[in-house]
Amino acid sequence: MTAEQPRTDAATDADSLHVLPLATIPLNSATLRRARMIKDSRFETAVEMFSGNASGSGQIRPADLQQCFDSLTEELIADLEMINRLAELNSYDVYSLRIELRRLNINVDNIDTLRLSAEKNRQLTQYMKTFTRPLIRQIYGRDQHGIDDIGSLINLFKTPNKEAVVKNVLDMAFRLDIRPIELPQFLEEYGDVFLSLAYYKDIVAVLNDRLEQFALDMAELLSSRQILQDARVSQTCQRLDKRFQEIARFVNWRFQIFDRSSEQLWGHITAANFQQMKRLITGDYTTIGGMLCGLQVKMDAWERKFGGGRGGPLSKADFIMGDFKQGMDVIDNIQRQAPKISPIHTTGPAADG
Repeated sequence: MTAEQPRTDAATDADSLHVLPLATIPLNSATLRRARMIKDSRFETAVEMFSGNASGSGQIRPADLQQCFDSLTEELIADLEMINRLAELNSYDVYSLRIELRRLNINVDNIDTLRLSAEKNRQLTQYMKTFTRPLIRQIYGRDQHGIDDIGSLINLFKTPNKEAVVKNVLDMAFRLDIRPIELPQFLEEYGDVFLSLAYYKDIVAVLNDRLEQFALDMAELLSSRQILQDARVSQTCQRLDKRFQEIARFVNWRFQIFDRSSEQLWGHITAANFQQMKRLITGDYTTIGGMLCGLQVKMDAWERKFGGGRGGPLSKADFIMGDFKQGMDVIDNIQRQAPKISPIHTTGPAADG
């Protein structure tokens, strides 16, 4: 077993890219259901069997799990096979996890834990305003005070209280080719898609700041005479720094595509255009989730050891040449396999407002 980061709370796990509480998965073994799967600093998967402030984090590789049990029953063998398949996933965020679990023939519709925590939903309010404001303006002609999330927006649509508003609601239902009574259900789907986009954008914003600090750390490290005298180490540092910046640009470019498509959608609200937008975003979950997870575990590992200016050039070089550079090939492979995307092409008349 190895020891790395300590256990976090359940709400943090639900919002995490790199932690999967196995209680989420329909496993037979009570012991395994109490464990978690995590991504370590090498971007490899470990099963965390126990953790605590005093005991640390006890981790074991999925392939070695059977050694923890006295006997292998048919049910346990099935559990271990499922864990080995889960270990191959690149991210455990709730959105890409839903897609990957469906591929493993697990019914995700019955798993209540596959959603963001209430606290994370509140934190994402600032992002969701961007996605709710255009719809509110189309119905009310202006912003509405206190409407910050989809739930509040749905309530407005359920009980429009002005003749002009009722007309606008009917017009929107017509453009979407649905009955007015179905509009709240459409908004729930709209909210879930754009909540996922807000979730990833929030992570990207934080990661961009962390990568800027990492670039400063690399520049300082590469100014060290000890590092410059070792060509292999200095070249590896330069290559990693450049690669992280390339990955960040790749991810940010994809979000620019999402933003341009969102603008197109808000100007032409139709069912077909929304489905285009939904496919564009949800089809990229595993790419975005995997790349962000890789970046996050790398930045977490670096900051745990060297945040706040801790550590000297040689200890940083040892870490970079050891655990830190491991797993970059996995991130590279995710990028190579990423689907090509482009802004959606909307059809139909422009929406008013």
